[in-house]
Amino acid sequence: MVTQHEFRDPVHSFIGVDSDERRVIDSRPVQRLRYIRQLATSYLVYPGATHTRFEHSLGTMELAGRIYDAVTVPSRSNDFFQDLPELRDGDEHSYWRRVVRMAGLCHDIGHLPFSHAAEHELLPEGWSHERLTYEIIRSKEMTEVLSSGRPPVDSEDVARIAVGQKPWIEKALTPMETILSEIIGGDALGADRMDYLLRDSLHAGVAYGRFDYHRLIGTLRILRPLSLDVEDTGRWMLGVEWGGIQSAEALLMARYFMFSQVYFHKIRMIYDLHLIDFLKDWLHGRRFKTDIESHLKFTDSEIIGAIRKAGYDEGMDGHKWARRLANRKHFRVLDPGRPQHAAQNSRMAKAICRAAQAKFGADFARAAHPPPKESKLEFPVLMEDEKVQSSLTVSQVFASLPVPTPGYVYVDERILDEARKWLAKHRDHIIKEASQGGGE
Repeated sequence: MVTQHEFRDPVHSFIGVDSDERRVIDSRPVQRLRYIRQLATSYLVYPGATHTRFEHSLGTMELAGRIYDAVTVPSRSNDFFQDLPELRDGDEHSYWRRVVRMAGLCHDIGHLPFSHAAEHELLPEGWSHERLTYEIIRSKEMTEVLSSGRPPVDSEDVARIAVGQKPWIEKALTPMETILSEIIGGDALGADRMDYLLRDSLHAGVAYGRFDYHRLIGTLRILRPLSLDVEDTGRWMLGVEWGGIQSAEALLMARYFMFSQVYFHKIRMIYDLHLIDFLKDWLHGRRFKTDIESHLKFTDSEIIGAIRKAGYDEGMDGHKWARRLANRKHFRVLDPGRPQHAAQNSRMAKAICRAAQAKFGADFARAAHPPPKESKLEFPVLMEDEKVQSSLTVSQVFASLPVPTPGYVYVDERILDEARKWLAKHRDHIIKEASQGGGE
């Protein structure tokens, strides 16, 4: 017997699930997300940012279902049902709706402790949280849970839609799978992005991430672009009606401000670097393992416990970095980058950091230069005359919003004054060398 259940949620009020979905929620990989912070070390800057990947995953599932319902209404179909017959009304339609919701729920189960903070340096080459997610969803444990519902759900379908097209997925996604994966993780209009902006801004206590997502979802459409600068021009894509363009602009601006003010906050980024340094010393082999059982055993809780212990024990591996996290003794900003040199901030930061390490020692300087987050996102817009145009041509916001490109250099607080005097004397020379290629 299928029973309805509800989760009370600070963003969406109530999230409803049935018994089959509840069994997936109760699985080990999903329950583990209760112990993975959504924003890594951001709670050391924003005290309220202690929310988890678990609640975000529930929210993504909820929004994914709403988006699926909005874009598959027959009156909005245009001609896409002819190319995507699986989305017609009936059993197939209900099946794929369930798959989309399960993909939203499971899209983050591959995250390491502290989410993105350590991923790029502490996984073997070729691995990412998306690849771990794909493998976990297809595991025996998750396959049995997903297939136990009525109707049974194929774990392969869920995995492909949860992560989208990736180089390590042998069989290319079908047009229908591509559309459904955009509902989850689309760069511009996906449920993942909508939920994390709303949720992260709420818990961080900032207003930057808010936008009218109800209006945006209500105006989403499956459209066939004819002139967008994308691969496979003419394929079906997730887009928006003209009446929702302002809501889409608000989402993009929310994303820009959240990256500028929260995700790329200068103190949050140095704590992430201290965390990486600690984990490199503390982990055996200096890498996280990629087998599923090892992955499921590690959460923020184990890492925080190790940090607390090592922070007060000089004999433990990683003590010098753990004490900075445990006692809030982070490195200080030596060079904040330059807004007018946004495109070169990464190169400048690396060059200054290398020079500072050569001058003061390898453990006395660090640089944070995350890859830029593309803001010129293109998707189809259905105009009032029923023509489809590019978001870049109908919206100045989409065409011109800048890209956050921070480039911070930090040093141990004990040498800060000396390092500032040194940098004032040598900065121009360091940057000149970097601009000529010597800084790579």
